[in-house]
Amino acid sequence: MSRVRLTVSGIVQGVGFRFFARSAAIQLKLNGYVRNLPDGRVEAEAQGSEDDLGEFVKRFGSGPGSSRVDDIRVEHIPEQVNDGFEIRF
Repeated sequence: MSRVRLTVSGIVQGVGFRFFARSAAIQLKLNGYVRNLPDGRVEAEAQGSEDDLGEFVKRFGSGPGSSRVDDIRVEHIPEQVNDGFEIRF
């Protein structure tokens, strides 16, 4: 198991990005969360297998069709105990 923190910037708020990310995480059976940041970026933490995280990073970096990702940052962080994947407000 591994855990990553992702942040994306661009046109990523108000375009369904969090719901897109949650759907992808559930399909990949990842744990964690996604949320909007006050500065206009979107942040997610996801935990799971290396293969599933790699696919999540790929999808997160593309975003839904209505978004435009200008930059993605990936940081490996310590694992945490949590179940499911939630949208935080």
